Amino acid sequence: MIASVRGEVISVAGDGAVVEVGGVGLRVHCAPATLAELRVGQPARLATSMVVREDSLTLYGFADDDARDLFELLQTASGVGPRLAQAVLAVHSPDVVRKAIANEEISVLTQVPGIGRKGAERLMLELRDKIGPAPAVGGVSGASVDAGWRDQVRAGLVGLGWTGAQAEQAVAAVAETVDGEPPPVPVLLKQAIRLLGNPLNR
Repeated sequence: MIASVRGEVISVAGDGAVVEVGGVGLRVHCAPATLAELRVGQPARLATSMVVREDSLTLYGFADDDARDLFELLQTASGVGPRLAQAVLAVHSPDVVRKAIANEEISVLTQVPGIGRKGAERLMLELRDKIGPAPAVGGVSGASVDAGWRDQVRAGLVGLGWTGAQAEQAVAAVAETVDGEPPPVPVLLKQAIRLLGNPLNR
């Protein structure tokens, strides 16, 4: 099992990046917030989780071990696959997810595309005892981003299943609410997701 990768970032796309490790380019699927921290030509270290299927080996990457561990824990719940688990972490930080499960905050979990009320209740029932006590969650963390947030949010929405046109419309709507320095990409992405609702092709 590949637990992490470290190497030069070769390329960054809407749903992942290629990291060169020992002369081999590894494609790693990442959430938008993780991609926002990567720069082509610069070294990076990603915590990873490999999902093995009969016809594929898919590597998912995360900014730290905590996010990777939560990604794997989420998949132990009924009906949660890697795509939905990654969508959870695209919308919320690991601490917010743990707090929502521990405190039975259904409204927080249903902000994730693909999770309805019944799905949120199932997550809480099956993971509450595994998730541990609710962490104290303060203000939103992460450095603010510049005007490039538009591309990152657009790519994140497309990666989660919306069309390019839908993503562009949501980005334009979010941009109208930004006054001065924009907040971190995860906050903007969450706002765009609330505007769009669930993607039609999920």
